[in-house]
Amino acid sequence: MKQILKITASITMILLMTNATLLAQDVKKEAEGLKTKMDVFSSKTGTITKFTDTKLPNLKTSFGVVETKIRKIFNGANSAYFYQITKEGKYSNSTASIEYNDLLEVIKALKALQPEVEKDILSNPDYLENKFVTVDGFQVGYYVSGKKASWYIKLEKYGSENTLFIDNGNIIETSFVDAKNKVDELKK
Repeated sequence: MKQILKITASITMILLMTNATLLAQDVKKEAEGLKTKMDVFSSKTGTITKFTDTKLPNLKTSFGVVETKIRKIFNGANSAYFYQITKEGKYSNSTASIEYNDLLEVIKALKALQPEVEKDILSNPDYLENKFVTVDGFQVGYYVSGKKASWYIKLEKYGSENTLFIDNGNIIETSFVDAKNKVDELKK
């Protein structure tokens, strides 16, 4: 009987270890598959890649300022423009790299979100969130709680300390429109 219990326990341990190994491989494959547009464009092998940064005015947040810039990536015969917002953290920085076409979509979304704020405040919810999310996981929006709206930007899909709180949606929209205009100027 003791020997049967030992064999059963051994088989169970082997099955658990095999299952854990398979799950770990799935997580690794999933992490490898999650590449941003910036990662895809800047990591092409067999070509020379050049980065050129153009600084923009800092973005004023509720708790300070964050750095913004346009990054042009030239890769062989192709080039792409990204609006980057970088928040310095205690141990590392969080950076959003918003590709030009996504930047245009974010601006459209901000223009749609702006008129909704007052209506959402008047609806007096316990909690309400209204946001736009890009393919790369960048988020912009607001939440309403206690008859007050708070705007935010979430720079990266994963991680902590990557959210910026901004007093007014107009500040965000102005920053994004200025970035779009700078890219348009750089493209000439």
